[in-house]
Amino acid sequence: MSPRAGLTTDAVVDLALGILDDSGPEALTLAKIAERAGVAAPSLYKHVKNLAGLRRLIDLKVVREMAEALRTAATGREGADAVKAIADAYRAYLRRHPHRTHALITVPDEADAELSRATHAVAEVVFAALRPFGFDHPQAVHATRCLRAAVQGFAGLEASGGFGRPEDVDESFEVLKTMLVQGITNYSERK
Repeated sequence: MSPRAGLTTDAVVDLALGILDDSGPEALTLAKIAERAGVAAPSLYKHVKNLAGLRRLIDLKVVREMAEALRTAATGREGADAVKAIADAYRAYLRRHPHRTHALITVPDEADAELSRATHAVAEVVFAALRPFGFDHPQAVHATRCLRAAVQGFAGLEASGGFGRPEDVDESFEVLKTMLVQGITNYSERK
């Protein structure tokens, strides 16, 4: 195999995400990425340090994509409407990319400032949506954690076929959003 013209770090990450999306995280190897790129495996080392380094770049891209999806969903909305839009966007992303969940639950190494900033950008979108509820910072953190856990848990169960009953899953998600907004509203009134 000869090196493929135009192979970049971003292209390697995109190829890796394609494998991840198609076959799951256990299928992700440098050999498979090289095969998909049409290059010899050692050629990848010009673009990524190793598989762990590639996984970090994947995490960074996924977290940035999620931040953008949530930001886009929340733009022009506030309060309950923003919370529901964020929940919809989070679920939609994980429905399109169920194998990317790990990137969204990995706690970045404190020394990795770039990944930490990207992760905080996701939280900042939710904090902004929660601002009309009047939370102080610790309360916003708690509400954000609950929103994230509920939506990510729902999407994970949905992706794995965990909802076996015949009732409409979309309707269940609407119920979840209503419960989240009511819960956030009740929590804000506890002050």
